[in-house]
Amino acid sequence: MRLEVHDTTVRGVDVGPETRCAHYDGRTDVIALRFGCCGRFFPCVECHDAVADHDPEPWPRERFDEPAVLCGVCGSTLSVDEYLDAEFVCPACDAPFNPGCAAHYDRYFEGVSSHRS
Repeated sequence: MRLEVHDTTVRGVDVGPETRCAHYDGRTDVIALRFGCCGRFFPCVECHDAVADHDPEPWPRERFDEPAVLCGVCGSTLSVDEYLDAEFVCPACDAPFNPGCAAHYDRYFEGVSSHRS
C-alpha cells in the first residue's frame, strides 16, 4: 500500500495521513524514513519488509545531509543530521517524535548505534 503524505509517497501497511502504520500508531509515531536500498519512504522497517521485494538497507552515512526523514505532521523533510539533532521534535512545526525510535537507529541510519533516550 502507498499513500501520499504531504506530496511524498509513503509505502507500508495501513499507512495513515501522518505516517502512522499498522506497526507503530502512537501519538508521536509521525515520521517516515527513506531507505538506502530503494530511496523510498516507509513508516518503519516492518512496513518495508511487508511490501518491498528486497531486503532493507539503512540510509548511507555519506548521504546524511540529504532529505531522508519525513515529518508526517507538516510534511517537512529532514536530513538525518537534522533529525538526529532535533531531540525528538520537528524543527519546522514542533510536533513531537517518538523517542523510542532511537532504539532502532541502526536499522535506518548506517553507522548510528541504537540507544534509548
